[in-house]
Amino acid sequence: MSERTARLPALIDQYASRLENRLIRAAPWQVMQVPTREPIVSFTFDDVPASALDLGAAILEADGVRGTFYISGSLEGRIEPDRTLIDLAGCRELAARGHEIGCHSYAHRDLRHVDGDALVEDLARNARYLDGIDPRPGRRNFAYPYNNGSFGKRSLLADAFRTCRAAGEGINRGPTDPTFLRAVEIRQPQQHVLGLARWIEALVANPGWLIFFTHDISPRPTPYGCTPASFRLLVGYALARGCQVLTVDAALERMGLREQAR
Repeated sequence: MSERTARLPALIDQYASRLENRLIRAAPWQVMQVPTREPIVSFTFDDVPASALDLGAAILEADGVRGTFYISGSLEGRIEPDRTLIDLAGCRELAARGHEIGCHSYAHRDLRHVDGDALVEDLARNARYLDGIDPRPGRRNFAYPYNNGSFGKRSLLADAFRTCRAAGEGINRGPTDPTFLRAVEIRQPQQHVLGLARWIEALVANPGWLIFFTHDISPRPTPYGCTPASFRLLVGYALARGCQVLTVDAALERMGLREQAR
């Protein structure tokens, strides 16, 4: 079997995920109005490597702002070849320092491959885990594992979470589906990271809500992270250009998008 043939199932699945994401964007489940009166930026972290606490959170705090950290309970303390995931004590430290704790599912599986009952159980398990870190009365915010949405699970997610963040390389403005928020990835190579200032310029020129997401913050980042110096420059540039830098939850409140009574 050739290498290309061996990779064919993965390539087909990747294509299917892109197609489903496009279809979800083309047929919004809900619509909220994102105001365009001021530029708002949120910095978010997925999986949450320990370096996101040790370096990422500290960089945000040095500028007096906070971030949103999407946690998967099953990844707690996991040691991988190129990163170590945050442990329970680290999660509690993030919450104590004023950062937002969001949900990234418990098992961190592509939701397209999880049946509805299993997903309900998974989200309930992660809710118990997160409530042990940072209990809250209202709904949390969610980020899709691997940024892959699922048509059939949108109603479940819409009921469980205030917002669900995907990728999509775009700024949220005007009519926006809260179950599939757009976000811009901070990732390698370094040239890509340095070019992200253009998104902040676009936001300042035409305000809305720009959400960045990344993983590790390290002098030797994985392909899905960036260096401390680059992250510091990006946060500082957003503030210097007059953006409001807020957690996802705080951004929703700032925009007047408060929760209805449940």
